[in-house]
Amino acid sequence: MATAPDARTPRPDRAQWLAVFQPHPPFSQMQAAHIEQLFDAASLLRCAPGQVLRRPEDGPVHTLFAVLQGAVTGRRGLADLEATGFQYEAGELFPVGALMGARAVTATYTATEAGWCLLIPRGAVDAVAAASPPFADFLSGRILQYLTLSRRAVQADAASQTLAEQSFETALAHLARKRPVTCRPDTPLAEALRTMHEQHIGSLLVTDEAGRLQGILTRQDVLGRIVLAGKPLSTPIAEVMTHPVHTLGVDDTAQDAALLMSRHGIRHVPVLDGERLVSLVSERDLFALQRLSLKQLSSDLRHAPDLAALQVVAPDIRRFARSLLAQGLRSRQLTELVSHLNDVLAERLVQLTARSHGLDMERACWMALGSEGRAEQTVATDQDNGLVFESDDPATDRPRWLAFAKDVNEGLAACGYPLCKGGVMSMNPQWCLTSREWCERFDHWIEHGAPEDLLHASIFFDFRALAGREALLAPMRQLVTRRARAVPRFLRQMSELALRHRVPLNWLGGLDTTREGEHEWVDLKMQGAAIFVAAARIYALAHGVTATSTRARIEQAAPAMGVEPQESQAWIAGFEFLQTLRLRVQIGADEMPEQPNRIDVNQLNDIDRRMLKETFRLARRLQQRLQLDYLR
Repeated sequence: MATAPDARTPRPDRAQWLAVFQPHPPFSQMQAAHIEQLFDAASLLRCAPGQVLRRPEDGPVHTLFAVLQGAVTGRRGLADLEATGFQYEAGELFPVGALMGARAVTATYTATEAGWCLLIPRGAVDAVAAASPPFADFLSGRILQYLTLSRRAVQADAASQTLAEQSFETALAHLARKRPVTCRPDTPLAEALRTMHEQHIGSLLVTDEAGRLQGILTRQDVLGRIVLAGKPLSTPIAEVMTHPVHTLGVDDTAQDAALLMSRHGIRHVPVLDGERLVSLVSERDLFALQRLSLKQLSSDLRHAPDLAALQVVAPDIRRFARSLLAQGLRSRQLTELVSHLNDVLAERLVQLTARSHGLDMERACWMALGSEGRAEQTVATDQDNGLVFESDDPATDRPRWLAFAKDVNEGLAACGYPLCKGGVMSMNPQWCLTSREWCERFDHWIEHGAPEDLLHASIFFDFRALAGREALLAPMRQLVTRRARAVPRFLRQMSELALRHRVPLNWLGGLDTTREGEHEWVDLKMQGAAIFVAAARIYALAHGVTATSTRARIEQAAPAMGVEPQESQAWIAGFEFLQTLRLRVQIGADEMPEQPNRIDVNQLNDIDRRMLKETFRLARRLQQRLQLDYLR
């Protein structure tokens, strides 16, 4: 039962109204005159905890509620499939959909904290919407508007960070550090040159036993000081090294390094912290401060002569992603580009390794699985891959392909793509099969549907060709498309698996976080993005959609599901917002965080916090739809 209004809650004045609403969308984009026009037409309602503000039986909505103080929760009736609600806090509007559709609400809205609401009549809402495009856009597509505003904020933050990183005013202490390769002064030239050749480095630093810098030998020194001078390779490096060495300190800038290199015609500058050697800055490092291009990166990867060269270029993919984020690129395009560059790297490594093993990739196909199979990789990703090979005698040929796959998997790990903890890699004999063997395995998973089968299906059914002969995958795609639709029990089981991911909303509809001291975490992958991915996969399998990306699956399956474009676009927008947040966490950190998919909601701005709640509500409704479609 509703309680009486709390008389101790002071009545807000007009200045307080403006102070509450102006920082929040859509008011933050509206002209002051239009905001005041809404307020002039509004009446003020004091709300007490437990007070019901709107119910389905009240009929069509003619008033827009704006929360001024306190909180309001909307909860559906017993038919609702979830025990949680959706919470509106100060600065938020409800029920937008019911008002614009001139229909009754589908939930009961109840004040959960003492406070005040503004009641804005429909006439005033229509009048301001006609004059204020930001207000009209917000009413017609709230989640898409939140996403636009959030993307602008992300772009501004990332641009600021990228400009700082790419500035020649950057302190050398803040540049990506590479561990200097050193040797002692008595090291023979043969050993020193062998080290430079094996590690693909252009210089070797000479230090004493205490680690103090004594000199440097560069590739440019080799011709004049060793070859032409006829020095025997047993000569100690101290006799030919450059000494003293031009150095800079950790507080000097990239510009100082560039000027020093130009003035003295050198390409490498050791960086000292006091007398301690901490890093080495090269000409290449300074060039890398300039804006990277897709063409440049792709070319460097495609023409890499060996694994060592790929290891050098791999970190540039992350910097390129940060640059693209700063340019305002949407998460879909950004993850596609990151996945593309990862593909180019992996494809080149496959080519090099196949050549060294004497194998013909026209008889095999390296498959990308999981997020890479969907072209949705973020910069923190491990390996998920499989191999299809052509053979009349698989048992005899498999060991050779496994040896090749092991070298590729270990090479990818050396480039910064960790080995899969679950063993989903081509070097595992389970995932190095002929096309016929793969089809038999897929058919077994669909037919039996054991828990392990379902987990495998959720990874392997997102496969696509990455290197080699793509035609080898055609029978596998045909089988999955045909059999999944023909076995309703399999779709039900996949839905049950998808519903195990819990949306992080509490029973009031607020964010349900994991507290650690001052931090409040949510897992953007397992509690968010994975829900959209799983639902899209299930509906794609159910409707014969062969696309593998989450966006394409939703777009192609939605018409067959009878879903309106605005709703399916909201699903896509929510998924891409979560991907953007994941990229911000991973790209924004100086080093890859231990938990690259977690975010502290206390660090979010108001727009992102609201968008996150909206996205989780979408995820919950998507799960409700799955439950209705496959678990009734």
